[in-house]
Amino acid sequence: MIRALLERWRQKYRTVAYPAKPPTIPDRYRGEPELAPEKCASGCSACVAACPVGAISLENGAIRIDLGKCLFCGDCAAACPQGAIRFMRDHRVASSRRADLVAGTSERRLAQALDEKMKSLFGRSLKLRQVCAGGCGACEADVNVLSTVVFDLGRFGIQFVASPRHADGLLITGPVTENMALALKKTYDALPEPRIVIAVGACAISGGPYAGHAEVRNGADAVVPVDLYIPGCPPHPVAILDGLLRLLGRLADTR
Repeated sequence: MIRALLERWRQKYRTVAYPAKPPTIPDRYRGEPELAPEKCASGCSACVAACPVGAISLENGAIRIDLGKCLFCGDCAAACPQGAIRFMRDHRVASSRRADLVAGTSERRLAQALDEKMKSLFGRSLKLRQVCAGGCGACEADVNVLSTVVFDLGRFGIQFVASPRHADGLLITGPVTENMALALKKTYDALPEPRIVIAVGACAISGGPYAGHAEVRNGADAVVPVDLYIPGCPPHPVAILDGLLRLLGRLADTR
């Protein structure tokens, strides 16, 4: 016990300074894609063929990547012979509308803050009920990391609670399987109004690699309305935190 206390004292303060300081992102992290359609060779569709989930399309020579479907696997960038696709280390990927998740269009926007009434209610204290609607556990793990000493989600007034009766909103992961659809709807209905819903990960947004399967609903918004979409497979904890802070008006809508 004494040895553990001494080691903890030696490590000192371990909570990241984000958002006061830029986060430390691993070199291999794949975030917001940078697209250069002017590099594309005529008739080439190697990126479209390489995508395992059909997230990429070509429209009049322009590349479109649906980040709500994207697994951020990097196969498209590896397949492109011209280097027209590059995944940056930009963790700012969350959006308020499903349509805003398409990279390569003017519609691509970061998450917007709640209106003034909602911010007055949840801006300083937000209680969330986490619902795993058939996920593999990866998104759930990165969400849980936020409550550790490294990120200390509670310092922003955001906490997870056990009952929807005590929550202000839902944080949903997983593709929403048929076995979880009714449970998700009942959990949503149990929330006091007003309420918010956050979809975390490709599965919760679009069904991810399970999209189109007879046993999934292809995302949370097929069952409940969604206020915030955080893409990734899984999203980095900083990407999740960034989306939450933008929703609460703690971060400006800038890149």
